[in-house]
Amino acid sequence: MKQWISLQAELGNFQQRRAIFIFALKMSFAAVIMSLAIIITMLFVLDWCNLLPVPILEAMCFGVLMAWIIGGTVSGVLAVLTGFSIHKLAVSHAEFERLSRTDMLSGLLNRRAFTEALNRAGEGASLAIFDLDRFKTINDRFGHASGDAVIVAVSQMFSNAFTGEDVIARLGGEEFGAIIHGGDTAERIARIEEIKERIAECPVLVEGGSVKITISAGVADLRSDRKAEGVYAAADKALYLAKTLGRNRVMHECERLSQVWHRCATEQEREATADVRELQRYVQRM
Repeated sequence: MKQWISLQAELGNFQQRRAIFIFALKMSFAAVIMSLAIIITMLFVLDWCNLLPVPILEAMCFGVLMAWIIGGTVSGVLAVLTGFSIHKLAVSHAEFERLSRTDMLSGLLNRRAFTEALNRAGEGASLAIFDLDRFKTINDRFGHASGDAVIVAVSQMFSNAFTGEDVIARLGGEEFGAIIHGGDTAERIARIEEIKERIAECPVLVEGGSVKITISAGVADLRSDRKAEGVYAAADKALYLAKTLGRNRVMHECERLSQVWHRCATEQEREATADVRELQRYVQRM
């Protein structure tokens, strides 16, 4: 019985109050049918043993009447009481599930819920990982309460920017993640650039003044041939490069590869130039 009640709560059948009365009707009907089956069986046994004081048809009519009146009423009341208990359990279960998937400070999804959403996301979307620039400085200068105020303010701006199919979450500390749907890659990057500019233009009021916030972002595209872990790693590396190149910028994974190739080419050019200079010095000494 406990397992059945738990299953009902997990399925969410009892989160609405009207489900309680539907459940009571079903249970009452089932109880009456079972009662009728037992009564009729007993009547036939008693009639076969010649123990019935009245004809069997009269006894059956009386038994049916009592089954509906007594059995239906008693089982209905018990089913309603049980239904209310299941309703409370279902509501508590749903609230617990919501809290387990929500970041308490920001009100956004947490890392667990975001990971589940990322695993379900299909092709035609982009993953963006955001990081607040120099957030530790804010905590050190204004205190952790002001740091929390910044997190809340930025979270609200993210919520306003990413709606519909988009998913936004706080991954931990000053790091946020977004799964952005719609349009092509260029359009999705433009949306990320827009929220970056909006945050930079809106100082956050904190205790002791206001602070100007900037964010850096790394972006990677979801494709059918890539696992979620690979997409996340690509976006994280792009974010690292955005921070390295000066912060307050958005880097796509393709730009990251371009930067790497450019750096390799630059290093090779420097090595070649050094070799030429070394050769010139050698010739001059001769």
